[in-house]
Amino acid sequence: MKPVIQICGYKNSGKTTLLAGLVEIFKGMNLHTAVIKHDVHGFEGDVEATDTYKLRKAGATATAITSPWRTAVVEECETPLTELIGRFQSYDLILVEGFKQAVYPKLVMLHHPEDVGLISQLGEIAALVCRREKEAGLLSEGESAFAWDALLSGEQIIPMFYADEVDKIAEWILKLVEVEK
Repeated sequence: MKPVIQICGYKNSGKTTLLAGLVEIFKGMNLHTAVIKHDVHGFEGDVEATDTYKLRKAGATATAITSPWRTAVVEECETPLTELIGRFQSYDLILVEGFKQAVYPKLVMLHHPEDVGLISQLGEIAALVCRREKEAGLLSEGESAFAWDALLSGEQIIPMFYADEVDKIAEWILKLVEVEK
C-alpha cells in the first residue's frame, strides 16, 4: 500500500494552500503525488457546454474523457476513500484533503483558537499545523510551541509546524512515510 497522509481542518484553514505547496515540492523531487479531496457540499467538475457536461446532464451515470495528457472520470455516486486510494497505487505518495474520520496519519490545520477543539474529534493525529503564534493567538505571551504541543496531546508530544514551513513539513512527511526522494 502506498503512503497516505491526510490534511484535515475546518473550512478556510489553509488545507488546499498547504497541499499545493507540498505537491510543488514533491514534484521538484520527482515524486508522483496523487491528491484526493473530499467536498461535503457537492461540486460541479464538468465545465458547462463541453461534451461530457452535456452527456452527464442528459443522464449518463458516468462519463470519462481521456487524451494523451490527462483523464477525467465523473460518476454520479460517492466513491469510498479506500477505493480511490486503490486507484492511485501507481503514485509515490497520496495526499488526502478531508475525510476526517478516516484512519490515516493526519496533519491537523489550526487556523483560529477555536479550531483546537477539532483535535479531540480526530484519531491518528501525526502533527499540528498552525499560523505563527502571535497571528493565530493560539499561545499566551512567552508560551513556547513545545509547551503547547504537550498541553494539547497530554503525555505524547505531537510535532507542530507553522503553515509557512512547507519545506520542513514536506521533509517530515517523507520521513514519516518512508518515501525515498
